Amino acid sequence: MKIFVLLGAICAFLSVALGAFGAHGLQGKMEQKYLDIWETGVRYEMYHALGLILIGIIAGNVKSSSLLNWSGWLMFLGIVIFSGSLYVLSLTKINILGAITPIGGVAFLIAWILLGTAAVKFF
Repeated sequence: MKIFVLLGAICAFLSVALGAFGAHGLQGKMEQKYLDIWETGVRYEMYHALGLILIGIIAGNVKSSSLLNWSGWLMFLGIVIFSGSLYVLSLTKINILGAITPIGGVAFLIAWILLGTAAVKFF
């Protein structure tokens, strides 16, 4: 499950880079409302990047688990949909994108439930 550690590291890197871009490159160039939305995307990306790394580490220490596999892919999908939609919303101000964001949030929730289930099963 090295893929989840790698994806987590990439997402954590992007979260830091996008956070810095938002703080320095977008400051004064967009309304505070959209900067706050950007920051929410960055924050959730980092939380779930760390979650991906955790899944990868756990998966490396237990036998193969579909629970962990699904958890990792849903967490990654959640980052793409949740944070990605917030980034695009911030830059374009296309408010309909806000309707897509909860799909990513549901992916996050399911991923955490599956991770918890795997923890109970394997530990």
